[in-house]
Amino acid sequence: MSQEKVNRYKEQKANRKAIMKKEKRMKIFRNTVTAVVVVAVLSWVGYSGYNSYVDSQPVEKTEVDYTSIAEYLTGLAE
Repeated sequence: MSQEKVNRYKEQKANRKAIMKKEKRMKIFRNTVTAVVVVAVLSWVGYSGYNSYVDSQPVEKTEVDYTSIAEYLTGLAE
């Protein structure tokens, strides 16, 4: 091996713990970010699906007859 390769190998061997620690942190960070993105996407899909379901349901309409209240108020005004 050339001297450059030997020096690089010695440097990597000397810093192996630090390198492994950094790689482990990066792996945990990537996994955390991936999990957050997956949860956000699934939440969005669920929310959109629920809204679509609610919007597709028929709306119940109720009619109110206010004639008796109007007659009462006109009777009070007189």
